[in-house]
This record gives sequence, C-alpha cells and structure tokens, in this order.
Amino acid sequence: MKTVTIYTDGACSGNPGIGGWGAILTYNGKEKVISGYDKDTTNNRMEVFSIIAALRC
Repeated sequence: MKTVTIYTDGACSGNPGIGGWGAILTYNGKEKVISGYDKDTTNNRMEVFSIIAALRC
C-alpha cells in the first residue's frame, strides 16, 4: 500500500479576518508544499481548507 503523509495548518489574524493555510505532503522521500489565503475568513475555515486542498493533490 502507498502511504502519503500530510501535515496541515491554518490560521487567521482576527476572527474573521485575513487567513492563510498550508500543507506539506511527503511520499517516497519527496515533498510537495502547497499554500493559500483568504481575505475574509475564520481560523476554523483555514484549518479545514488546508486538509481539503491537500487531499485534492
């Protein structure tokens, strides 16, 4: 079975406010980093969106 390890995080300055998310995916010794932001969001939305974005890769 192939295993991809995913690390995610999301944060927000103010709640709601400007927020960002990031994820690191590792597989077979290789690493992929993805990230993004939203101008008007919440901390919880960024946390969940980082997971969704990682699973889309």
